[in-house]
Amino acid sequence: MSRGIRNNNPLNIRHGKSRWEGRTRVQTDAEFVTFKSMAYGYRAAWKLMETYQLRLRMEGKSYTLENIIHRWAPPEDGNDTTAYLRTVIRLLDYKVAGRQPLPSPATKEGHRVFAKIIAAMTCVECGIRPAEVDRWSIEKGWTMAFIR
Repeated sequence: MSRGIRNNNPLNIRHGKSRWEGRTRVQTDAEFVTFKSMAYGYRAAWKLMETYQLRLRMEGKSYTLENIIHRWAPPEDGNDTTAYLRTVIRLLDYKVAGRQPLPSPATKEGHRVFAKIIAAMTCVECGIRPAEVDRWSIEKGWTMAFIR
């Protein structure tokens, strides 16, 4: 079982300043956040996608898959960002160029697009096949993030 699955953190979100809703009281992983359920892990992923939109805009950059992946898995952290992006694009079941502007994840259109992107990123982060992705938890995470 991969670390991301074991921690209910499928996109391997690192510890930082955020006190994520749904994180376990006792954090058993020194590097990555541990969540109570996979849905909470996906909720955090959805919220980060929304935060990335704001940060990229503040930096004068476009909200594209290329810019998201470059921020998520930067080469200066030892990641092969180009391979990560190429794999996510290959796993998406629709054609999207890495430089195509994306909708806000909080919108209906953004929900449709990002559910697929987050599923593909889960495959990369956890080393699993698309059929193994917990799509129910991705949907539940979106609802927890944006519908109150």
